[in-house]
Amino acid sequence: LIDLTFLLLITFIITMPMLEQGIPVNLPKGKARDLDQNESRSITLDGTGGVFLDNAPLSLEQLATEMKALAAQDPDTTIMVRADDKLAYGRVVEVMRILNEAKITRMALVTTPDGAPKR
Repeated sequence: LIDLTFLLLITFIITMPMLEQGIPVNLPKGKARDLDQNESRSITLDGTGGVFLDNAPLSLEQLATEMKALAAQDPDTTIMVRADDKLAYGRVVEVMRILNEAKITRMALVTTPDGAPKR
């Protein structure tokens, strides 16, 4: 029984990072401290400007609706914003504006650590 539990634990440890990285983007490099993630959601902007909330494609209007509902339900939720490094700055600002209007107070821009290889 302990072996089975250990096998399941290892399986989850291996698969969780793959679930978070579901949409391929080349993140910009940068240094930052780790963020305490009790309950977090992920917004991803791919190289073509597509917007995804936890790997589900959305329009900006749908994202605004979802963020307002999320802020009303749990204002302490952390939003992780992942954007491709080739993406125009204005697209990232649009998403940040949506988060600000929804009264999301905990957000972070995800980067790749310096020295890490690009995908």
